[in-house]
Amino acid sequence: MSKNKLNLKLPPVSIDQTPTITPTGASFQEPANMNNLVRKSSIDNLTARLEELDMDDIQRKRIEVFLCQKEQMGELSDDDFEKLGELGSGNGGVVMKVRHKSSRLIMARKLIHLEVKAAIKKQIIRELKVLHECNFAHIVGFYGAFYSDGEISICMEYMDAGSLDLILKKAGRIPENILGKITSAVLKGLSYLRDKHAIMHRDVKPSNILVNSNGEIKICDFGVSGQLIDSMANSFVGTRSYMSPERLQGTHYSVQSDIWSLGLSLVEMAIGMYPIPPPDAKTLANIFGPNQDSDPSNSSNGPRPMAIFELLDYIVNEPPPKLPAGIFSDEFKDFVDQCLKKNPDERADLKTLMDHPWIKRAESENVDIAGWVCKTMDIQPNSSNK
Repeated sequence: MSKNKLNLKLPPVSIDQTPTITPTGASFQEPANMNNLVRKSSIDNLTARLEELDMDDIQRKRIEVFLCQKEQMGELSDDDFEKLGELGSGNGGVVMKVRHKSSRLIMARKLIHLEVKAAIKKQIIRELKVLHECNFAHIVGFYGAFYSDGEISICMEYMDAGSLDLILKKAGRIPENILGKITSAVLKGLSYLRDKHAIMHRDVKPSNILVNSNGEIKICDFGVSGQLIDSMANSFVGTRSYMSPERLQGTHYSVQSDIWSLGLSLVEMAIGMYPIPPPDAKTLANIFGPNQDSDPSNSSNGPRPMAIFELLDYIVNEPPPKLPAGIFSDEFKDFVDQCLKKNPDERADLKTLMDHPWIKRAESENVDIAGWVCKTMDIQPNSSNK
C-alpha cells in the first residue's frame, strides 16, 4: 500500500449511515409562509412549475396527484399515524412503514432521536421545510416533518420495492440494462437538485436509491438541514465508505464527489459485492464463471474485510475500482471509469455523463424495470400499497 500520508477528516455523515439528511453548503432564505407552502399554493401554480421540468405526462400527473393528497393533509403530528412495521434502521434512526389515518395513505416515517435542545429541533424542522419544494419524478416525495417525544419525524413517500441495497441482496447482481435505467434516473435527480435548488446530495449509495412496483426510481436522503447533521455528528460508526478521495482528505469538494459515489455504487451493484479492495481472480471466477445464475453471496466470501481506516487509506492512495474485463459492455466500463477518476478535476461532470453513449443507449432501450423489480422482490406489479 502507498506510503502517502493520509489526512482523514471525516464529515459527520459519511459511512453507511442510515438514515441521514445532510447539509447542502448552500444558504436558504425561508419564506415567511413556508409552513403553509403546500396548502396555500394553488394547484394551478404547482402545475405550472412542474411544466418547466423534464418529465413526461405520466410522471407529471403522478406528482400532481401526490401534491393534491399532501395539500389535503395539512400539518402532520404523531397522532395522525398507525404503525405498520419497520422498513429499516441504522445509526441515524429507524424508518417505519405507517398509515396516515385520515387519508389512509401509506408513508415511510423516519424517526431520528437527538439529544439536543428544543430550539435546535425546531430549527431542524424549519430547515426541512425546504423539502416541500423538491418535487420531481426522481426525487422521493416529502409529506412533512415534525418533532414528537424527543424525536424528529420525516414523513416521505413509501417506495414499496425498497432500496437498491435490499434489491441487490435478493438479486445477487443487478443486470447492466437495469443499471442503465437506474443511472439515468439518478443523474436526472442529482441535476434537478443542483440546478433548481443548489443542493448537493453528499450521500449517494445503493441504500439511498429507492424503487417502487411501478418501476419508478427515486433518490432520497439528500441534504438540506445543517443543524440536523451537526446534531448527528457523533452518532455514526461505519464499515465501508462511498466517499470520494478528496472528501476523505478534507479538501474542497463539489458535486463531483457525488459522481464518485455513483460510480462506486455501480461497480458494487454490477458485481454483487463492495469493490474495495477489488475481488481477486478466484472470486471473480466464482461470480462470473460458467454458472452465470449463481448467487455471488453464496459462492465466495470475497476479499478479507478491512478495518475502517485501512479501507479509507486504500480509497485515497490505491487505484480506483474498475469493472472486470470481458463481462460488461465497453460503454458501461468507460462510464464507470469516468466516474471513478481519483482527481475530481478529471472526473466527468453531470452533463457529460448524461450525454454519455451508455446513458443514451439506456434511455433508448425498452426495459421492464417494474417487472424485474416485482419478480426480484416478490411483490405485485402496480401495487396499491394498501
